Amino acid sequence: MRAGKGTDEMEEQAGTSFLGLVVDAVVSLVVNLGLGFWHIIYALTHPGLWLDWSDKESLLRFVYYGGSKELLFVFLDVVIVLSVIGFVHRPFLWALVRGLEKIANTTGRVAAWFGLLMVLQQIIVVFLQSIFRQGEISISPFGGGFTESVGWFSESLKFENALVVALCVSYAFVQGSHVRVDLIYAGVKHRTKRAIDMFGSLFFMLPVALLTWMYAWFFLWRHLITPKVSASDALDRMLMKARIVKWNVETVSFSANGFNGYFLFKILMLCFLSLVILQALAFFYRSFLEFVEGEESAGKYLDKDTLGEGEETFEGTY
Repeated sequence: MRAGKGTDEMEEQAGTSFLGLVVDAVVSLVVNLGLGFWHIIYALTHPGLWLDWSDKESLLRFVYYGGSKELLFVFLDVVIVLSVIGFVHRPFLWALVRGLEKIANTTGRVAAWFGLLMVLQQIIVVFLQSIFRQGEISISPFGGGFTESVGWFSESLKFENALVVALCVSYAFVQGSHVRVDLIYAGVKHRTKRAIDMFGSLFFMLPVALLTWMYAWFFLWRHLITPKVSASDALDRMLMKARIVKWNVETVSFSANGFNGYFLFKILMLCFLSLVILQALAFFYRSFLEFVEGEESAGKYLDKDTLGEGEETFEGTY
């Protein structure tokens, strides 16, 4: 009897403890969402506290908040407000979708030209290095000279390739160019597809991108300033470094006279994540609108590239 009574008490305590954790989590969520609006107002009314980089404390505040939970809740507040407005007034949500997809398409279409630049640059490097035995390349279209070794231009192809990948990712998503492994999607109804799309963008695409941002942000700044900062640093601890912090931009190359702008790869990571986050929102909103409005709205306002009439086979739309 005593053993049974003790077990019941333990189960009751466990249930109470779990309920308390849930309540605490909900309260914390509500409080942080509320504080997010305050942080937006405070940041906009006090830009000098985080944009005046001549003040080292201001620089470190920018570094801290750029990958903080405070920024996360500010982002969530903005998304919630836009979503509520859009759910009530669907034309606004369509305009938001078109705007976000416009960003993806424009960025991708511009960045795609670097693919051509890579080809031309590789040809020039091969000719100058292997045939003419030149060690340097000078570029001065407007009088200002820019001279680097052939090895520098050869290694910079890696950056240009990364630039195409990072900046064309959401563009390729909008165009439907990503490889897709389909097990059940093609055989289900229209609204089921849209429900799957909403779930995937909201519970997979967006959280992974946001989590990666919070670590990639500090990964970038660890290669821009010293002493190194960490995602685990509290604001007070980070501000204590203000007196000794200084710029230390990574310019190390993997070979003598090689490409020395490897910190740009870290910036590209954040550009990549920004585009993925925006596209996740656009995809969620588009899926929601197509779910609500039915099959006739599929592909509505979608700006897809075309090779012209009769070339659908080569566009992958067959």
